[in-house]
Amino acid sequence: MKAVVQDRYGSADTLELREVEQPVPAADEVLVRVHAASVNAYDWHYQHGDPKIARLSFGLRAPKVRIRGRDFAGRVEAVGAEVKGLHPGDEVYGEAAGTFAEFVCAKDSETDLKPAGLSFEQAAAMPLAANTALIGLRDVAGVRAGQSVLVNGASGGVGTFAVQLAKAYGAEVTGVCGARNVELVGSLGADQIIDYTREDFTRAGRRYDVVLDLVGNRSLRDLRRATAAAGTVVLSGGGVYEGGSVLGPVRLTLRGLLLSPFVRQRVLQLPARARKDNLAALRELTETGKIAPAVERTYPLSEAAEAIRHLEVEHARAKIVVTV
Repeated sequence: MKAVVQDRYGSADTLELREVEQPVPAADEVLVRVHAASVNAYDWHYQHGDPKIARLSFGLRAPKVRIRGRDFAGRVEAVGAEVKGLHPGDEVYGEAAGTFAEFVCAKDSETDLKPAGLSFEQAAAMPLAANTALIGLRDVAGVRAGQSVLVNGASGGVGTFAVQLAKAYGAEVTGVCGARNVELVGSLGADQIIDYTREDFTRAGRRYDVVLDLVGNRSLRDLRRATAAAGTVVLSGGGVYEGGSVLGPVRLTLRGLLLSPFVRQRVLQLPARARKDNLAALRELTETGKIAPAVERTYPLSEAAEAIRHLEVEHARAKIVVTV
């Protein structure tokens, strides 16, 4: 099968489309013929091995997982002996390592039926980004109707879902984005939009019940200044690649963990992990019209390196999808 392979850390030039052996599903896995996969900040973090502390997990000298990609949507080709709810021919979506490929083996616990009415490209845009937004707002922040929520990075992959989910939970939503993305964020349902090139939300004088930081470009002091006295700051900033770092956005998270016991505000990190029940919840939210994926553009598998470069350098709006 064809796959986008990486043997060493570096720029997108280290990615190569090659023929590799097709994987065989384990007992708790499904083999999926991938029709589409999406690009996430996760991909360029892994590609660069950045921040360097992450190499303890990614691989010290080179990527342990050689095929890039994390999200997928496609059709089940085969199932392992322990898989009960999925069958060959089912259209599915989910998360797995190495999805920039014609086939991928995914755990049954991280795979679910694709939302009805969505194309494979749309469905592939959802798993990691929408799941991150869901966990951050529903599980970590516990957003309730009537609360005020600010999303810093509202036009990004996670942010576009966070705006919609916060509205679905009955919150008043303020989205922070650049001038070119104001219309997009408004179309997602944001009640107020702050163009960060014109206004600093941390010094505007308003305080929010929940501040969801998806950028990692502001200090903890700044974020707390925009948060109500008994409010919640949720940290999930992916940062941007600036030539390599030791801690990167992890630095902000560590500061939050150290400070949290000593302040009234809750300062929490967002531990996103793929789960079948979350994918099912997202499927229901999609099928009932409460959320919808926003896709900026698609690239063929042969141009996956350019797709990652676009996300990394061009600050892509919404989601970038790779078609297989």
